Amino acid sequence: MAQMQTPLRKVRGLGSAKDGTAHFWRVRVTSVALVPLSLFAIGLVVSLIDAGYAETRAVLAQPIVALLLGLFVVISLDHMRSGMEEIIQDYVHGELAKVVLLMLNLFFIIILGAASIFALLKIAFGG
Repeated sequence: MAQMQTPLRKVRGLGSAKDGTAHFWRVRVTSVALVPLSLFAIGLVVSLIDAGYAETRAVLAQPIVALLLGLFVVISLDHMRSGMEEIIQDYVHGELAKVVLLMLNLFFIIILGAASIFALLKIAFGG
């Protein structure tokens, strides 16, 4: 017996994971967002090369700078998590190894994100 697919299912682009289109767009949106945020972060680091500790701390304590750096950290980590998740799903074949690596990937992102945001907030609020 032949099973028929509706045209709507084909248009939605849902693959075996049932979220192919959402993942595709999430990666594209984070990529586009990271272009100006990366340029800002690189420019900030370059502008602070010869600055002392007090000057660097004063710059990082500015609300707009702290906000943009926070966005850079969060979006970069989400983009990295998504990319590593895709690599693990594509190239790790054992189910147990895949689950363990996906969990480690998530834990790494959470720890790195928490440490980065904590440090940024501590500097921004003068801790």
